[in-house]
Amino acid sequence: MDKLTVRDIDVAQKQVLVRVDFNVPHDEAGNITNDKRIREALPTINYLLDQQAKVILVSHMGRPKGKIVEELRLDQVAQRLEELLGKPVVKVNDTIGAEVESAVAALESGQVLMLENVRFYKEETDNDPQFAKKLADLADVFVNDAFGTAHRAHASTEGVAHYLPSAAGFLIEKEIEALSKAIHQPEHPVVAVIGGAKVSTKIKLLWNLLDIADVICIGGAMANNFILATGRQVGCSLVEKEYVDEALAIQKEAKKKGVKFMVPTGFLIGNSLEMDCNWGELGIDDIDETDRMELRKEPIYIQDIGWRAMESYKEEISQAKTVIWNGPMGRFENWKFERGTKRMAEAMGENTEALTIVGGGETAAAVEKFGLQDKMSHVSTGGGACLEFLEGKELPGIVVLNNKQ
Repeated sequence: MDKLTVRDIDVAQKQVLVRVDFNVPHDEAGNITNDKRIREALPTINYLLDQQAKVILVSHMGRPKGKIVEELRLDQVAQRLEELLGKPVVKVNDTIGAEVESAVAALESGQVLMLENVRFYKEETDNDPQFAKKLADLADVFVNDAFGTAHRAHASTEGVAHYLPSAAGFLIEKEIEALSKAIHQPEHPVVAVIGGAKVSTKIKLLWNLLDIADVICIGGAMANNFILATGRQVGCSLVEKEYVDEALAIQKEAKKKGVKFMVPTGFLIGNSLEMDCNWGELGIDDIDETDRMELRKEPIYIQDIGWRAMESYKEEISQAKTVIWNGPMGRFENWKFERGTKRMAEAMGENTEALTIVGGGETAAAVEKFGLQDKMSHVSTGGGACLEFLEGKELPGIVVLNNKQ
């Protein structure tokens, strides 16, 4: 990586503002249900503490839209971090202002201070320069370790870096190295497994992968667009009809470039989108224009790839040297339709010779659900950031960091 990392900057005895991504899932009572994002930040925080830095953490949680939302305060996050670090974490109830300045002034070397949810200020998402300057005035050095928000040009991710010596934390370094290897220096054959609900969110990724991948395996509801593009039917299933022509163009371009483009020819279907729906399997030729199952006269909702696709995709993955996976194959939240996604995860876990990259968001959640995260080379902590990086975009929260000499 051509950006400075935290190890490249003198942080000893310095006040270091660290942007972390502690936007963790929680229940209605505010209890944290998954602390992965907190744990991922520990290497950077512990390194700074070992260097006797004064650590000031800034994060967001949820989308309070510039207003104080009590259930989105970071008190329980601070408490969980304190447990993981095994040392006190001072939490303040604001992000800037007199209370924060007093807490920073009282901070001693080797101590941790956590600011309040930065998105309680609308100036954060507006990337307001004055707000960014007030954050910068709290510290001597800025470290960005929030890969999950690196694609956002916000005050605490991009703006503050204009006022302080700025470097990447260890998590961002790990993310960039793993994703760069998969995109810029992959070992072939490269297999891309692309799913999810909406093809509109994956169009740019697919075009970019046509220059990288040897095989592209399509799943999820987005596959419906590619099925329609070939003149087949998808029943009542989700479709973005305005993207059908582009789906066809992508398939034609794949053929021109010699990329094996695989679309399922069979599906696990339900008669509704309810969790307790009746379900079964249908081949692509069994879905007609009436949107009904011929025998039972019930609606057809495609909800997972079928057995044949599962096995053919699994075979491609088993022969790959690099696998890039972004987007589940079906509605894995329902046990009836989790098999396609689970089999992809299992196949990647079994191929110990390949570099296996799992995009963040739902894909990472699925891998964790099946307990296979430790079988992957890299599971990204950023959904949108990972997707944009794989699309070939520059991430503003990383571009702004100081370059290595």
